[in-house]
Amino acid sequence: MIVNEDINERIDKYLASITDLSRETITKMIDSEYILVNGKKVKASYKPVLGDKIEIKEGFVKDTKVDAKKLDLDIVYEDEYLMVINKPSGLVVHPGSGNKDNTLVNGLMYYTKNLSDIGDSDRPGIVHRLDKDTSGLMLVAKENKTHVILAEEFKKHNIHREYIALVDGVIEVSRGTIDAPIKRSKENYQKMTVASGGKKAITNFEVIKRYKNNTLIRLVLETGRTHQIRVHMAYIGYPIHNDPVYNKKISTSFGQFLHSEYLKFIHPITKKELEFRCPLPDEFKDYLNTLE
Repeated sequence: MIVNEDINERIDKYLASITDLSRETITKMIDSEYILVNGKKVKASYKPVLGDKIEIKEGFVKDTKVDAKKLDLDIVYEDEYLMVINKPSGLVVHPGSGNKDNTLVNGLMYYTKNLSDIGDSDRPGIVHRLDKDTSGLMLVAKENKTHVILAEEFKKHNIHREYIALVDGVIEVSRGTIDAPIKRSKENYQKMTVASGGKKAITNFEVIKRYKNNTLIRLVLETGRTHQIRVHMAYIGYPIHNDPVYNKKISTSFGQFLHSEYLKFIHPITKKELEFRCPLPDEFKDYLNTLE
């Protein structure tokens, strides 16, 4: 590919606009020297100039076949651009090691062929994710322009999400903010931990109700780190109830009592403000009743 115009933008952004590859994938290809300029490695921030020869090698992106599978999807909202899904606890969002055909993506593939395809090949439509045992509201993009705008809005923290969680222990203060950096644990790659040198992470919480040995809280994130709520609450001594990873107590198969309850955002195409609220799962509500 020969650059025959004045571009004046980064190569990762430019290639994302003219190919089917995501900007994230392009950056990885540049780092791995699958994308060269004039036969040489460049940085993702490099701005191509007139006459540059950009070479995109094959073999980096592996085609992943995602099988469609009928699932009982709880669709809260849908239009031609996006969907809002109420994900049940226990459902993995996308295929991965050991789970190729029992995920939300498999169910989405069965339900519709209209899903964005600019991300990883095994994650069509997926703009963001919830942990396997976290229930509640999730956004799904049905076409690429919507996906790009939503992804940018998530990055800018313009999409407002609120979570409900039950934690072990009684929190005495009415509200608080946890500002503690998070990084992947050196001892266990499957876990995240609070540590210096980690990425900035801020979680706000307020108490809804106190029980004898537990507290029901509402949480709002200012950042979106992996396992952020679970890590932060365990860090201050109030782990999410029934969390199999960050709570040392014995947990049941239901997993952590954490629910994405509220979602508000500006529709990327129509520009209308949309908001949704989703009730707690029955098992969550039933357990709360036992605490009364």
